[in-house]
Amino acid sequence: MVKLSVNINKIATLRNARGGNIPNLLQVAKDIQIFGGQGITVHPRPDERHITYKDVYDLSKVVKKEFNIEGYPNERFMKLVLDIKPDQVTLVPDSDHAITSNRGWDTILHQNLLTDKVNQLKRKGIRSSIFLDPIPEMVPYVKKIGADGIELYTGYYSFGFMKKKFDCIHSYINTAKIANSNKLFVNAGHDLNLENLSFLIENIPFLMEISIGHALISESLYLGLENTIQSYLKRIKKIYK
Repeated sequence: MVKLSVNINKIATLRNARGGNIPNLLQVAKDIQIFGGQGITVHPRPDERHITYKDVYDLSKVVKKEFNIEGYPNERFMKLVLDIKPDQVTLVPDSDHAITSNRGWDTILHQNLLTDKVNQLKRKGIRSSIFLDPIPEMVPYVKKIGADGIELYTGYYSFGFMKKKFDCIHSYINTAKIANSNKLFVNAGHDLNLENLSFLIENIPFLMEISIGHALISESLYLGLENTIQSYLKRIKKIYK
């Protein structure tokens, strides 16, 4: 069964917007694991606009399930992951100023760079994943690079899902099948939500892990908003009894 890793970047964004420590990022990470989440994902960026590098070190002490750290493998990022030695590192080709991840690696063009970074991770016993567009031709180079698996960038899938879900899934199926036949694990992430998730899993049954953050946190506002408002009203009414 596919595992759910919860990306908590948006929790840090909310905390940073106000300053202080509400919501408490470490407590949220602990609770996600208690609530059944099978992993925690973070993606620290150079400007630390959400998850900070200090957060990642602190989280490494409280994440007892799978810890997945995503990011562009510059010198600072590599030092971070080699220090912490998480369960998994997902290499993502983000520029310094990217708002969010918006593409996968060209594994042909960047084969040497990625091979060097994956070898560094291997020496520390860290599982490696390459963030990849649904382009089957890129998969054999992931194998040559020596990575353990891929994470399919599902932004294109999510964008096309509402209009032509049967058309937008084919490239993902083909890419995943080639990865699976090359003994590479297959993860997926980006813009997945409660509406489009099932169709993806049904069509790629050997997915190992999905990483969801923005939608999950946004949906939890609605799924929990009524209960929270009622809790406040009950607290207020109690005073006047």
